[in-house]
Amino acid sequence: MQHIQGISRYQLRLQSLEDTISQENPVRFIDAFVNLIDLEKIGFTPRVLKTEGRPSFDTKVFLKIYLYGYLNGIRSSRRLEKECLRNIELQWLLEAICPNYHSIADFRRDNPKALKQLFKLFVSFLKDAELIAGEIIAIDGTKSRAHNGKKSNFNQKKIDKHLAYIEAKTQEYLTALDQNDTQKNSINSGSIYQQIYL
Repeated sequence: MQHIQGISRYQLRLQSLEDTISQENPVRFIDAFVNLIDLEKIGFTPRVLKTEGRPSFDTKVFLKIYLYGYLNGIRSSRRLEKECLRNIELQWLLEAICPNYHSIADFRRDNPKALKQLFKLFVSFLKDAELIAGEIIAIDGTKSRAHNGKKSNFNQKKIDKHLAYIEAKTQEYLTALDQNDTQKNSINSGSIYQQIYL
């Protein structure tokens, strides 16, 4: 009995990036969201196109990277760069653009408030697309808990607490990215110092 055979890596195949991502893949939602938002309204400064030198990356490239990283728990600019090179979902999302870790980290440092707004808007987008629940029901002065428990019954205090939790988690993600980048840069500087002076 033979083993299951793979496809030879030397065989030529005609396939687009579009064919590799299913219609239900979450990266399609990230793409749709970023392409529809007004960047200036959430605090991003439009980038001026240069007439000379190397062209800059579109802001939307970084937004897609950070949303993908947030949803997949990627907490380092170096890891985000690595995923851009090897991850087929990010290759589809970014149309094979691969910014280096330094550009990814600089974008975050230059736009901390706008990135927080981005994450909040993304949650609203998922709610509007009915991918997550997020309903508020108001009844004219009547407390109506029915058969649901205290954990699944929401009032304004619980909603405010949940929004604060989302804000804290967003800040935790951005802080973790910053700490990981700082730590890796100091480790690399130390190894370069050792190579030069030892």
